[in-house]
Amino acid sequence: MYCSLCNAKLLKTASYNAGQAKGQAQEKASNAAQSAKESMQEAGQQMMAKAEGVAEAMKNTSGMKK
Repeated sequence: MYCSLCNAKLLKTASYNAGQAKGQAQEKASNAAQSAKESMQEAGQQMMAKAEGVAEAMKNTSGMKK
């Protein structure tokens, strides 16, 4: 026996669950992207600090620093 009301409830529940899963996946992707961005920014800052240290060392060894 076919129950159109039961079928409609199942479809509504399935649709809701799919929407919830999509929202959770989007949030996880957003969090991962933010984390990657922060990691890259930190790596860039570390590289800049190292480059500045190398430049300072070169000035010291070449006598350019007064």
